[in-house]
Amino acid sequence: SSDFWKWVSGKTVYFRILKTEYNTYSKFKHALSHLKLPNPLINKKLVHWVVENGLNIPSWAEEDRPREKLISKGKSNLSDAELIAILIGSGTAQLSAVGLAKQILAHADHDLNILAKLSVSDLQNFKGIGEAKAVSIVSALELGRRRKESDIKKRNPVRNSQEVYNVMIPILLDQPVEQFWVLMLTRSSLLIQKRQVSIGGVAGTIVDPKVVFKTALEDRASNIVLVHNHPSGNLKPSQADIRLTNKMVEAGRLLDIPVIDHLIFCDEGYYSFADKGMI
Repeated sequence: SSDFWKWVSGKTVYFRILKTEYNTYSKFKHALSHLKLPNPLINKKLVHWVVENGLNIPSWAEEDRPREKLISKGKSNLSDAELIAILIGSGTAQLSAVGLAKQILAHADHDLNILAKLSVSDLQNFKGIGEAKAVSIVSALELGRRRKESDIKKRNPVRNSQEVYNVMIPILLDQPVEQFWVLMLTRSSLLIQKRQVSIGGVAGTIVDPKVVFKTALEDRASNIVLVHNHPSGNLKPSQADIRLTNKMVEAGRLLDIPVIDHLIFCDEGYYSFADKGMI
C-alpha cells in the first residue's frame, strides 16, 4: 500500500518485507494473527512490531546478505553501504547493519572522501556504532588511502603541477590540519624524497626556510617543490602564502636550489604558483 510506505518513510523506519522467504514472512504471519488486524499492511501497529522485532541480517534472504553477496556475486557488486555493513557486522533493534551504514553515508553526503575525514569519536555519535565498529571503519578507509600511496613510485619523474598533485594525493587527501611538505628532485626532475617540514592547525602552519633548505642540502636535491594543504578547501593563496613563496624562491636562488613550484593542495584540486606565473 502506498499509504503504508508513505507512513514508513515519514518515520524513517528502515526494513524490508521478504514475501518470498517463508522463514521471514512467517514472523509477519504470526504477528498478524496475534494482532488480528483486518488490513495490517497499512496499520501502524505492524510497523511497531517490526521495529521491536527488527529484521537483522541473518533473517534476510541469502542473496541480500552482504557477506554472502560478496562471495556469490563478487565485491564489485556490493554498494558502499553493503561494504560498510560487513565492517560493522550488526545494526540496532531499529536498523539493520545496511540501514545503519546508509545512515552514516547519508551524514557524509554519500561521499567516501568526507567519510574518511570522520574520526573514531565522530562515528561513535551514531547509535549502534561503538568504539570497535568505529575503529573498523576508520582502519578500512586508512588502508584505502595507503593503497593509493603505494601506487606512487619513489623515483617517478615530477615534471608538472598535475604530477606534483598526484604524488601528494595519498598524503594530503582528507587531512584535517595544514601541513607543509617539500618534494626533493634531481636535476632531471626525478623524485628523491618527500619531506614534511611543518604541521599546524586548520588555519595555518609556520615554515622556517632554514629547515627547508637544510633538508634539501642533506637530500642532495637540485630542485624543490613546495606543497601545503588548505583543509578549508579554499584554493586562493593568502598574502602569507605569497610572501613565504617569494622568500623561499629568493633563498633558493642564493643556494642554487631553485624552487620550481609551490602548490596549494585541496581535496578537489590545486593552485600552482608556477602555472599562474607567480614563480
